Amino acid sequence: MSYSEVKQELSRPQEQMARKSGLLTYYNRYKVLYLLSIPGIVYFLIFKYIPLTGSVMAFQDYSIFTGIWKSDWVGLDNFRRMFEYADFWRILKNTMAIGFYTLFFAFPIPILLALMMNELRNQLFKRFVQTAVYLPHFLSWVVVGGIVIEILNPTSGVVNYIVTLFGHEPIYFMGEDSFIRTIIVSSSVWRDAGWSTIIYLAAMSGINPDLYEAAQIDGATRWKQTWAITIPSILTTITILFLLQIGNFLDLGFERVFVFLNPLNNSQGDILDTYIYRVGLIQREYSYTTAIGLFKSVIGFVLIVTANMFSKKATGEGLY
Repeated sequence: MSYSEVKQELSRPQEQMARKSGLLTYYNRYKVLYLLSIPGIVYFLIFKYIPLTGSVMAFQDYSIFTGIWKSDWVGLDNFRRMFEYADFWRILKNTMAIGFYTLFFAFPIPILLALMMNELRNQLFKRFVQTAVYLPHFLSWVVVGGIVIEILNPTSGVVNYIVTLFGHEPIYFMGEDSFIRTIIVSSSVWRDAGWSTIIYLAAMSGINPDLYEAAQIDGATRWKQTWAITIPSILTTITILFLLQIGNFLDLGFERVFVFLNPLNNSQGDILDTYIYRVGLIQREYSYTTAIGLFKSVIGFVLIVTANMFSKKATGEGLY
């Protein structure tokens, strides 16, 4: 063995000790953050990762009496049935349409709202506006649905009152399927747009005030400051939330749609979540609806991976 090899062998334990010491120092520095993350980790393990084992039901003829491990395997029969069902493509089309409208209209509104609130200089008025736009988020979808249906009521609703003032006949909005997607998306914007601004306002609060002072000295207007400083500073936050929204493209939520559905508007309002409710819980076809849920998850995974890849190439930012 040469002298250099002997020296490397002798220095190797010292390097390992230094590495362990560095890891211990790093852990001690951030141990509070690690402790705070334990409840979140436990939550995801119990309610997100462990239930993934139930996905095997998609490949079984599941029976609640025999359980997952003893149910008969049917392979891809549930997926074949899903694609062969005539109304499945209509339901998928409704889901994709509402998901696209939500992404196109509902996603940018919290950003614009946060930018406008950030420009308010009267702190008392700013807090009042923040409280007013946050409050709808704490209403359940049942309450929101009741409010929207009452507002759109053809006999006593305020919207139809305005319509009749202009000499038109009252419109039964909830009875025409052409309005249901607009109602679902707009009610979602009203309920959640204010709450979504919290993340953007928090990102804006971390911007260095010296940047705005330097821009004012250079003669930049408030609009130019917003365009050149505020938006680039929160672009990373916007990108991450956009990618997460794409991942939930087909996961619209059962309650936000179900409260507005009736036999008159069901043709354009029925989505995968409401279909899973009817078939899975009411008709108790658990394996079939598990296959639909797995299909949604796979599509969401593919979308988020693809969007993240394009985002990293275009902007250099991504989820991972």
